[in-house]
Amino acid sequence: MGISEKVASYLEKGSWIRKMFEEGARLKAQFGEQNVYDFSLGNPPEEPPREFLEEIRSLLDRPGIHRYMPNAGFPEVREAVARSVAAESGLAVEAQHVVMTVGAGGALNVALKALLDPGEEVVLVAPFFVEYRFYVDNHGGESVVVSSSEDFSLDLEALARAINQRTKAVILNSPNNPTGVVYSEEQIRALGELLREKGKALGRDIYLLSDEPYRRLLYDGISFPHVFRHVDNAIIATSHSKDLALAGERIGYLVASPRCADLERLMAAMVFANRTLGFVNAPAMMQLAVASLQGVSIDIASYQRRRDRLYELLTGVGFQTMKPQGAFYLFPRSPIANDITFVQAAQRRHILVAPGTGFGCPGHFRIAYSVPMDMIERSVPAWEALAGEFGLKPL
Repeated sequence: MGISEKVASYLEKGSWIRKMFEEGARLKAQFGEQNVYDFSLGNPPEEPPREFLEEIRSLLDRPGIHRYMPNAGFPEVREAVARSVAAESGLAVEAQHVVMTVGAGGALNVALKALLDPGEEVVLVAPFFVEYRFYVDNHGGESVVVSSSEDFSLDLEALARAINQRTKAVILNSPNNPTGVVYSEEQIRALGELLREKGKALGRDIYLLSDEPYRRLLYDGISFPHVFRHVDNAIIATSHSKDLALAGERIGYLVASPRCADLERLMAAMVFANRTLGFVNAPAMMQLAVASLQGVSIDIASYQRRRDRLYELLTGVGFQTMKPQGAFYLFPRSPIANDITFVQAAQRRHILVAPGTGFGCPGHFRIAYSVPMDMIERSVPAWEALAGEFGLKPL
């Protein structure tokens, strides 16, 4: 075998999201795009805001923007990000606390590379983004999965039991992919207290890696509690893939709280990791383009309309699901215990969704409603037929 056994095993397990995306391409080729309802991938359908397009045009004739810059990013871009995070958190965040990265995935890998020694543990709260396990493994760590509560809020007692002498970090994703849950300020405050107490008792620094690419996609007037206010050793990893609809441009950043232990060495380690993991630096033009757009977002109302329509549709035919507070996913309960079997049944109706098993939460399935509204409307008969197949009744 030419490739490593480990990677071969990962390929076998694969990513359910990508598998369904590829199956969608096959079905569309066979039955026509209008007859396939692909809710598998969180790929924003919106175009970037007008401000972004104007900024890109203004940069085209600027000399020198395609050259190398410091590995952490252009100083003026880092300053812009720092000002925004300082205003939101109320802390003295500075440019030296920011590293521009190749998306949030790049940011998480950079942080994990800087933090982990082989065999150290990273706690994941299920359900979680599929790739977290692979990111932790990339850097010699071991994932420890902790289930959330029935309503997908944090189970702080379970988290406390999972933290031990080998724990180095907890990864938290809010608004959550796949549930759309936004963890409350009370929960974030309690988590900060737990990490402080555990760190003190164990004589080690335990970090919170807060994965926040959906933080501006919030509904119904809900507010987003800033982790820096409540957690000392906090590192934010985020991107503009969702709030500016730039998923393919791979531009994001990580920022460490000024309260982090050994902050200067931590930042040096993350800049080093950014370079040596092969990213070298974040894309130059994208850095400059987003510098002045830290408070700009796409039209969130369009996602809320999609959420409301799909929630109405699903509950109307009998599926059990919570109404998301943010992001662009629904995570209904599967009508049968085997969520993979259910997903395969949905596929036969040309509905493409991802099984909860892939997110560490069997018995559910994920719907990405980052799709055109007309596709949601076209999918209504298929959802009705699928619900009827499993004997569901309107709630």
